[in-house]
Amino acid sequence: MLPQNMGSETNIKLPFSFIFFSLIALVLSQILLLVNGQMMVNGSFRIPAIWSSAHLLVLGWALMVAMGSMYQLVPVAFLTKIWNEKFGYIQFIVTAAGISTFSAMLYWAPQRALIPGILTLLGILMFLFQMFMTLKMQKKPTILTAFVGSALVCLFITITLGITLIYCLKTGVGAAYYQAIFKSHLLMGITGWFTLLIFGFSYKMVPMFALSHGFPMVHARYVYGLYIVGLIVSLISFFTGSSILLKLGFLLLLAGFSIFSWHIRLIVKKRLKKRLDKPFTFSLIAICIGNIIHLVAFITWCSHDSSALIGPLVYVYLLLWIVLSIVGYLYKIVPFLWWTYKYSQEIGKAKVPSLKDMMNEKIITPILSIFIGAVITVFCALAFKITILFNIGQFVLSIIFIIISLSIFSVFKK
Repeated sequence: MLPQNMGSETNIKLPFSFIFFSLIALVLSQILLLVNGQMMVNGSFRIPAIWSSAHLLVLGWALMVAMGSMYQLVPVAFLTKIWNEKFGYIQFIVTAAGISTFSAMLYWAPQRALIPGILTLLGILMFLFQMFMTLKMQKKPTILTAFVGSALVCLFITITLGITLIYCLKTGVGAAYYQAIFKSHLLMGITGWFTLLIFGFSYKMVPMFALSHGFPMVHARYVYGLYIVGLIVSLISFFTGSSILLKLGFLLLLAGFSIFSWHIRLIVKKRLKKRLDKPFTFSLIAICIGNIIHLVAFITWCSHDSSALIGPLVYVYLLLWIVLSIVGYLYKIVPFLWWTYKYSQEIGKAKVPSLKDMMNEKIITPILSIFIGAVITVFCALAFKITILFNIGQFVLSIIFIIISLSIFSVFKK
């Protein structure tokens, strides 16, 4: 699992602060989408309610849970202390306030979202500075450093492009490049920041959870190189309008993700653990789904009319690759961290619950299976514009997210 007592661990109150906030944002994003999401069925994705829901999901949940996880995992993965924990608490307050007000303004008055957006940017910049100072203390950089470092650069670019979009919306300046900036914002935020981050930490967590040894790591270099070049080429294509560069960029992203999937398979095959834990299994399933989505996206962009599937593909990529990966890992990490924090010093002195008692794993398979089914239902509703199908799928998905949040919260009662 996650090594402890190396002198580099973070006080878990800091990462858990981010995780608590993220779970609340997750539930709110789904309720907001359920109430206002019918407009998505008609292809209306760029409306205030959808912007607000999307940013609550991406910033309020995925970004915040990623930040919290990094505060815990970076010291473990890179064997170095977080630069300044007190600074981390200040960064949490600033970022949480920024995301809350930013999402609210996107819903009520998007033209006034610039100042909350800048506050969010400040919180993210504080996080980037924290991580830069922390990684700077690492004695020997590795390929994991490259993945995480590049993901942080993509995060900076993403939030900068987001602020630029708000500025363009408010002033009209740069209107000719609005579409290119918007596409770049999505690309760098979803396939840049989140995917590169999951790649990097998967190379640390997969061997831990599978108890794998003796596997090669040379494949990671090809994954990194192909994916980074794919991001750059795709980014250039948005501003030049070159369809050839766009297809090449998506082909490189597909190649990088495919090699990553193959490499993870090799690592899992080298495991000592015969039976994989259920949450971890769903994180591996998310990798397979992510690979399929990359393939479908490449084929779609090679077709003459791809506009109808862009929104649905972004949606399913967010939910079945990024969200499913994070949830799978959270179901492993949160119980372990809480058990270590609360009971590790009591072993041999008093009766303590086992790690398996911290989470009811029997609910994980049905919950995440229904989650996958609900996302596919919503995807079909968006692709074929079926309102009733969307309402059913999104209602089930909202209930599932509430159950996921409550099941994670229940760990802290153990």
